[in-house]
Amino acid sequence: MNDPLFQSLFESFDSYIKRESDIELIKKAYFLSKEKHEGQMRKSGEPYITHPVAVAKILADLRGGPATLIAALLHDTVEDTILTLADVEKTFGKDIALLVDGVTKISKLSFNTQASQADNHQKMLLAMAKDIRVILIKIADRLHNVRTLDSMSPDKQYKIATETLEIYAPLAHRLGIFRIKAELEDRSLRYTDPPMYYRVSNMIQAKKAEREASIGHVIEHITELFQISELIDFEIKGRIKNIYSIYKKMVKDQKQFEDIYDLLAVRVIVDRVETCYQALGIIHANFTPIPRRFKDYIAVPKPNMYQSLHTTVLSDDGTLFEVQIRTPEMDQIAEFGVAAHWAYKENKTYSKEREQFEIAQKLKWYGELLKMSEDTDETEGGAEEFVGTIKGDILDANVYVFTPKGEVIELPKGSTPIDFAYRIHTDIGNKMVGALVNNRIVTLDYELNTGDIVSVKINKNSYGPSEDWLKVAKSSHARHKIKSFLNKLNKDSLMQTGKETIDREFTANKINESLDDAFVKKHFEKNMITTVSDLYLEVGKGNVSPKTVVSKMLGHEVDPNLMLQRQMEKASKQLTTHHETGVVIEGLSSPQLKLSNCCLPIPGDSILGYVSKQSGIVIHTKDCPNTKQFEENRLIEAFWTQEITRKYPTWIKIVGGNKATLLTEVVTTINASSVAIAEVNAITTSSLEIIIKVKVSITNLNALQSLMVNLRKISEIYSVERDYK
Repeated sequence: MNDPLFQSLFESFDSYIKRESDIELIKKAYFLSKEKHEGQMRKSGEPYITHPVAVAKILADLRGGPATLIAALLHDTVEDTILTLADVEKTFGKDIALLVDGVTKISKLSFNTQASQADNHQKMLLAMAKDIRVILIKIADRLHNVRTLDSMSPDKQYKIATETLEIYAPLAHRLGIFRIKAELEDRSLRYTDPPMYYRVSNMIQAKKAEREASIGHVIEHITELFQISELIDFEIKGRIKNIYSIYKKMVKDQKQFEDIYDLLAVRVIVDRVETCYQALGIIHANFTPIPRRFKDYIAVPKPNMYQSLHTTVLSDDGTLFEVQIRTPEMDQIAEFGVAAHWAYKENKTYSKEREQFEIAQKLKWYGELLKMSEDTDETEGGAEEFVGTIKGDILDANVYVFTPKGEVIELPKGSTPIDFAYRIHTDIGNKMVGALVNNRIVTLDYELNTGDIVSVKINKNSYGPSEDWLKVAKSSHARHKIKSFLNKLNKDSLMQTGKETIDREFTANKINESLDDAFVKKHFEKNMITTVSDLYLEVGKGNVSPKTVVSKMLGHEVDPNLMLQRQMEKASKQLTTHHETGVVIEGLSSPQLKLSNCCLPIPGDSILGYVSKQSGIVIHTKDCPNTKQFEENRLIEAFWTQEITRKYPTWIKIVGGNKATLLTEVVTTINASSVAIAEVNAITTSSLEIIIKVKVSITNLNALQSLMVNLRKISEIYSVERDYK
């Protein structure tokens, strides 16, 4: 059929997809997509079908299989046309329908507000865990979108480019797809920081010919050296570092353009691993290597499967070069990452599960993601804790230690043997009694370093972790497992406490009725409490007030105005009867101290003191905007005392929908958290949002954060954040 657009797509995959039935299905998907998108145009003025074709061609460059290309062609049809997911499944099968559904769901995610970020990050990571092809299609979709950003408004350009740098480029990096990662970064930088983009670009272009000549000279020199050493099977390529990489070093690392060592790079590709080290020896023998710039990623690969030898050397004309030495297979992985393994092979058929398993075996962090996603339902902290675990423990891991059998384990910086034990297995962590690092006994708070060999000693009769372990564990994964163990251990005791507390309140209020699951579900389901046992546990933990249970049982709500009045009176008494600030200034026994009204610091905040002329020393939080205007020589270190019994005022700002009962629900939730209200203001905006500002009296930052988590559980609340004057 004479269709130039399909012909261009066909040419991108005909070198590796040969089966006629596969080609017919791809063709069918193309013409179905073209038909459904008929009349739809992109902002650039092009027919919409050009976008799914471009996405499919990007994936074809990665040697994506027929199912992946078909899903790419259909990825916008379910969201933007009358085609349904059932139609896709009927025509192309369940596998392709699931891929299209996965990409559609991710496309609907918004990362604009902090409130939505954790939940949407979690959805994206779980989609990746179910089928990594979903993320690869979405990354290809984003790549074509940033290639065509010129047609968008400046606001849209900035939003899409920022999201790309924060979400999609790091994902491409973790998947090892360097070629796409570099293009996503460079194109996005053009819209997020145009002056720096063009500045760096111009500096690269300014001496381009001179640099290319330097690269050519070094390649010739290395070629001669290899030939003299009878190293014959090799290829040498040169490159200049991409714009965004240079930008990061200049802006984040505060380096001058001339001080960037690896601006120029030479890539040496040889036939075998042994030859990599031989080539390194030849280069070090004939060039001056720069100290502490050698890295062996062959012996210890990066988490995204990247392998190569890196060294920085000084050429005879005084130019610094980074030299990368690798095999052809390593080079494929360096360019295409996980896609090099995932590349479609006509004569090799894998189930999705087998493919996922093999990728997990090769991509260590992806295996950890699969493992953590399987028990995500038990994560007490919800989306925020899950995302924190994945990002902190896996995506940002930068300490690599070994098991006694030589397996590499990735951990966050500052990790201890406790983190290591829980990463191996939950039962290993729970039964751990000691650790050896490099055959030497260490304490459980020992900070692990890259290259350490760690061995865990266990005792099946161990009582398990203690509360102190939470102070030592660095990784979110280990902390979550320890909390789960302690909560399970304490659950029966807490439930009994909760039951006894409710029974006392019922007796005091002459209530003879018994609680049942239906009552609990009706009144407490919005707080994720659905059974009597759940309610006893939450009351025992102090998350729900027994007085709230009584008010529900009596069949009437406490008048919110009366509740506010009582809370304010209580808070006023607390604030007037506690004069001590709870702050210590080293070297001063009884200084005149005052907590600042502008930022209202509370225990747990990082604080400092400002020596004022009239008020003695005023205590501010370290991130208080007003501190930037202070004279530096009048700022002094300040610390909270260890034993604080008083409560402190601070403001919370709550934004929600225009719901008549929202203020009542907010007051009830704060009351259930045993926190006193000192002042409350509520306004309705022109956009019909309610903004509630509450001044509460609270013990410390942990209690405040716990309260804010509980408030976020209320339906119709968009955001909860600490507020300052």
